[in-house]
Amino acid sequence: MIPVNEPLIGEKEIAYVNECLRTGWISSAGRFIEAFEQKWADYCGMKYGIAMSNGTTALQAAIACLDLQPGDKIIMPTFTIISCAQAIVYNGGIPILVDSDPRTWCMDVKQVREKVKMEMSKSDGKIKAIMPVHIYGHPVDMDPLLALAEEYDLNIIEDAAEVHGAEYLTGRNTAHPQWKKCGGIGHISVFSFYANKLITTGEGGMVLTNDPDYAEKARSLRNLCFRPEQRFLHTKLGHNFRLTNLQAAIGLGQLERMDEIIAKKRWIGKAYTERLQSISALQLPVEETWARQVYWMYGIVLDQRTGFDAVRFAQKLKELGVDTRPFFLGMHEQPVFRDMGLFQNEKYPVSERIARQGLYLPSGLTLTETQIDEVCESVKAVLDEIQ
Repeated sequence: MIPVNEPLIGEKEIAYVNECLRTGWISSAGRFIEAFEQKWADYCGMKYGIAMSNGTTALQAAIACLDLQPGDKIIMPTFTIISCAQAIVYNGGIPILVDSDPRTWCMDVKQVREKVKMEMSKSDGKIKAIMPVHIYGHPVDMDPLLALAEEYDLNIIEDAAEVHGAEYLTGRNTAHPQWKKCGGIGHISVFSFYANKLITTGEGGMVLTNDPDYAEKARSLRNLCFRPEQRFLHTKLGHNFRLTNLQAAIGLGQLERMDEIIAKKRWIGKAYTERLQSISALQLPVEETWARQVYWMYGIVLDQRTGFDAVRFAQKLKELGVDTRPFFLGMHEQPVFRDMGLFQNEKYPVSERIARQGLYLPSGLTLTETQIDEVCESVKAVLDEIQ
């Protein structure tokens, strides 16, 4: 079976972990935590990095920095992992959804402006932030969101969990366009270092920001809100969201070969596209002119006219030895949120289509050209069978 993902652990990671073990600093303090935080922040173009136990806790801490009040709302895409909406609800906020862009599968930024104007006209609460989620390695079109944030005094919470090293061309309609790393564009950004990410610490995450107040609050929240002047006196409730020094050692070792990782991911994406682009029954990932995407996962969307959905397609591929994963299911279709009274009667046709027709192919860093050939031949064989 060709796996969807297999992490690639190098010699530097092993050396750093062994050093960590020899020093005895194996918990949530040590030189690797501090180095990983600062070097990842520097890489992304941000001042402060606050390591977290995973991407979900990083989202929870990032949103907590905004001090949401009852009725405060955050606009986000319906097509994403549940952690995004869960973190908003956990902090007492209300998620407001938009559909996906049919090309990039990221949030439709035109709909964001419409939702902001609509929600601002209501009396029940206010929009506090916009949460762009870069999907499957491709950036969201950020400039329209940055303009909205400035116009309405909103925060941008940038979920960059799936776009390590991806870049966005900001200011492209100005005299001075600039490429920026994703995760270095919003007011506060969030990363995941789960095992299938470009950089992994097994589990793990990070909050990045240029705001010293946000950084201080995130550091306090991840560590039970201990007070520096009297450790066991608490004036606020926090969490144990700490990353270990052992995990940071792995992350630091991987960060040191980031260019190599990105090059391999982009090679995988282009290799798949070269082999599959002639198949009219498939929608493949795009790379807009304003984006340098990293193909975190190589997604394909099956044309509905084939009469097949992604579930049956995945079953057929598995029979041929190819493992896959389904696309996200939109937040508006999640029973847990409907039971809470959220998203009643809401429809998002692009998200619904790609959720039913989309899956992603093996995309891990250990993938070989021979395996890519096998995957593509299997995809073509299944399509030949059903057409």
